Amino acid sequence: MLVLLGFVALLGSPVWLFAVLVRLIATALPGRRPDWGLRLLRWSAGMAAGAAVGLYPMAAGAVQLSVHESRSGADSWPPPTCREDVSKETVRHLVDYRSSYLPPAFDCVLDDGTTYPGSSGYRWMNSLAVGFAGGTVLLAAGARFGAERRERVPVPAP
Repeated sequence: MLVLLGFVALLGSPVWLFAVLVRLIATALPGRRPDWGLRLLRWSAGMAAGAAVGLYPMAAGAVQLSVHESRSGADSWPPPTCREDVSKETVRHLVDYRSSYLPPAFDCVLDDGTTYPGSSGYRWMNSLAVGFAGGTVLLAAGARFGAERRERVPVPAP
């Protein structure tokens, strides 16, 4: 199920990117509303939150796909994710794997108890999700501060 949600998020990401680019271009063009800065902050906070939420199903779907690959099929052990980009000597010492959905990760366990990540993709997806979540908080705080500041500014009489 998470794999399907991950594919939906992956297919939806170009639409998200297109919306961000159109909004940025529209902001640069003349004829903006007077409150464009505040609206842009709110919209950007929403898009950053959408990106953070959209990255989770992609990463969790990748974990679920790696778990499925390591449990079924003729070539399932050692897990294909654990075989990529490592030496044959390391693969010989592989005894298990650990999967986690919060945060999404797929770690390969060696016979001495040490682990190594099955893929570097989880690291950058988790980092991007945390970055987008932090950006959401900062943008929302900026929008709130801007709205409060705007309410305090006296409006000149015509």
